[in-house]
Amino acid sequence: MPTILFLEVCINNDLRHTTKIKTKISTMEQVHKFVKDLADKHGRVSESLLPIIKEVVNVEQGLPDYYMKEIAKELDLPASHVYGTATFYSFISTEPLGKYVIRICKTITCSMHGKYQVLEEIKNQLKINVGDTTKNGKFTLLETNCLGWCHKSPAMLINDDVYTDLTPETVRDVINYYIEKD
Repeated sequence: MPTILFLEVCINNDLRHTTKIKTKISTMEQVHKFVKDLADKHGRVSESLLPIIKEVVNVEQGLPDYYMKEIAKELDLPASHVYGTATFYSFISTEPLGKYVIRICKTITCSMHGKYQVLEEIKNQLKINVGDTTKNGKFTLLETNCLGWCHKSPAMLINDDVYTDLTPETVRDVINYYIEKD
């Protein structure tokens, strides 16, 4: 796997404003090859868009603009279509996310069963607010629509792992597990 490198990427074609992002793909040639390989694997039809986006997000922890443009070229789709698809789904982010993405359910059922106390515990433990990423890039905290675990609420996901019947105490243990994991 290529080494992590910081690339400066021009946002909105405005050379005065650049941002540094972390990427596991170190050159635009590698980005092009990665997207081409994904298109070879999934096909070059519009139905391939979501599986390709998902694989990019799994590697990059987000879907940067330059990937959207490269996917659009490879699938011969308008860039606006790729962007519209990426921004439609709440589990796809166009911004870089932490290694562990915590998604806490924001439905009424979870709220009625203690979601706010659980959320406060996470915010206090990680020293971030909803929508933020920790300074070390390890955690991103997000609220999301129903996770489908209403019968065991409050619920949250950390990446693909589901946690239910949460309390401030149990969520503290879960977060500590991920803090100590690496």
